[in-house]
Amino acid sequence: MILETEPVCKSKDTEETWQQSLAGAITDPKELFELLDLNLKHLPAAVQADKTFSLRVPRNFINRMVKGDWNDPLLKQFLPIAQEFDLQPGYTADPVGEKNTNPRPGLIHKYHGRVLLIVSGGCAINCRYCFRRHFPYAENNPGRQQWSSTLDYIANDSSISEVILSGGDPLAASNSLLSGLVQQIAAIPHVKTLRVHSRMPVLIPQRIDKECLHWLTSSRLNPVMVIHCNHANELNEATGTALSQLRNAGVTLLNQSVLLAGVNDDPTILRNLSERLFAFGVLPYYLHLLDKVQGAAHFDVEQDHASKIVAELIETLPGYLVPKLVKEQAGARSKTPISLY
Repeated sequence: MILETEPVCKSKDTEETWQQSLAGAITDPKELFELLDLNLKHLPAAVQADKTFSLRVPRNFINRMVKGDWNDPLLKQFLPIAQEFDLQPGYTADPVGEKNTNPRPGLIHKYHGRVLLIVSGGCAINCRYCFRRHFPYAENNPGRQQWSSTLDYIANDSSISEVILSGGDPLAASNSLLSGLVQQIAAIPHVKTLRVHSRMPVLIPQRIDKECLHWLTSSRLNPVMVIHCNHANELNEATGTALSQLRNAGVTLLNQSVLLAGVNDDPTILRNLSERLFAFGVLPYYLHLLDKVQGAAHFDVEQDHASKIVAELIETLPGYLVPKLVKEQAGARSKTPISLY
C-alpha cells in the first residue's frame, strides 16, 4: 500500500528541471531533521556519519515519507546514523572486489560478455548501504582521451556484447555526454545491448526527458533500463509517468532491490513492491543480499531468513514477479544464486 502523506517540502516537480532538482538535494542533516520533525537527540550522530559518507536526498523524495517517523522505510535508506561506526568482521571498503577488475579508468570488467562504465560518480541520493560508498571515483573519471582508451578496450574484445552504464548514477551526467558516448558504443559492431542502471526514474522522474529518450533509443543497440527500488512507497504518479515513457519508447524495464533489515525484509512488503512495479510496466530482476561494505552492517539480513522470505513470495506471486535472490562475491564470474531449500 502506498502511504498518502502531506508534503513535507514544497515540490515543484512540474516546474523544476532535473538539473535543478539534482542540485537542490538536501545535504545538511540539520535541515533534514527539521523538515521531517525527527528527534534531535540523533542529530549529532547523523552529523558525524555525514562526515564519512555525505547525506544527499532529493527534496521531492522527502514528500513520500511520513513526517516524524524514525522508522520510515524510505528514510532509513539514506539517513546517517551512529551504527555506521560499528566495525564488523568481514565488512570492507571493497566488498565485491572491484579494485582488481578495473583495467581502465571508468571501466569494470568482472563478468563474461559485459562491461560496466562508471559514467558519473554522482548520485541523486546517497544510499547508506551502497557498496561503492568507498569507491575511488576520482581515479575513475576519464577525460575525452581516456574514454577513447576505454572504448578501444571494448572494441578489442569481441566477447563483449553488452555495455552497462553505471556510477554513481549515469543519469546524473548530461544528455550531450551520454549521447556522444552511446554513439561511440554503437559503432562497435559486437556490442548488441545498452543497459543503464539508474535510480533517477524513481527519485527525479523529470530526468526522463525527450533528449534522454532519444539517445537511449535512437541507436541500433537494444536498450534496457534497470531501476533500483526497494519499497513500494518510493513509487508515485510522477515515477509511473517516467516509467511509462520509457516503456512506450521500447525500453525493457527491470528492477533490482537490496534486502535491507527494517526496510523491506518482509514478504508482504516485497510482494507489494513487485505488484506495484508490474503496474508500472517493470519486472522484478534481482533481490540482492547486502554487500558487506564498511558502515552498513546494520542493514544485513541473514541468508536463511532471506531464503524463507523468497520462498513465501514464490507461494503468493506468479513466477515472473519473483526476483532472483542473489549475492555478489569477489572473484566470482557471475552473481551467485541463493538456494531456497
